[in-house]
Parts: sequence; structure tokens; C-alpha cells
Amino acid sequence: QVQLVESGGGLVQAGGSLRLSCAASGRIFSINAIAWYRQAPGKQREWVTTITRGGTTNYAESVKGRFTISRDNAKETVYLQMNSLKREDTAVYYCRAHIVSGVYWGQGTQVTVSS
Repeated sequence: QVQLVESGGGLVQAGGSLRLSCAASGRIFSINAIAWYRQAPGKQREWVTTITRGGTTNYAESVKGRFTISRDNAKETVYLQMNSLKREDTAVYYCRAHIVSGVYWGQGTQVTVSS
């Protein structure tokens, strides 16, 4: 079992920044990768970025150059630094842990970008 808790969402003006956190607990050693996804109102959940156990990162084209995923192993936390936010970044952001036997999701945190 892996538990994930997201935090750091909120309301921000376009052009601003936010940092989301995803705190993991449980069978941390079994996690191969952690990803961030987001779901805007009326849209399907979409992948945003991933960081692997080895530290490899990948980003969706829509956020490349603006968002940065990182981790603090001592705190068992993954971060999503979001800069130059746009209205279209408004969504509920979820972190997902991938292990051999499946995936675990957090409860999500709302990010709202105003113009």
C-alpha cells in the first residue's frame, strides 16, 4: 500500500507561480515512478510530468519549460514547481505512484489561475 497526499494548490493570477507537494507514505521502496496528472472541468485527466526512481523526468509539451518536477527523498515528497501559469492550467492536480503491482492516486489539489 502507498498513500499519497497532495497540497499546495490555490488561486493564483496568470503569470504567477505555485509549488505543489505530494507526500508519500507506506511502501515507499516499491515506488518506481511518481507522476502528476491534472483534470480540468469537463475534460479527461491528462498526464503532466513524471519522475522515475532513477531521477529521469519527462514533461507534457504544454508545460515543458514552465513546470519542474523534483523530489526530496529524505522527506519522501515529490514537488511540482509551476511557473508562468496560464488560465488553461486550471485543474485539479493529482499525483500518482507507479509500483509493480499497480498504481496509487492521491486525492488531488485544486489549482485555479485567474486572468
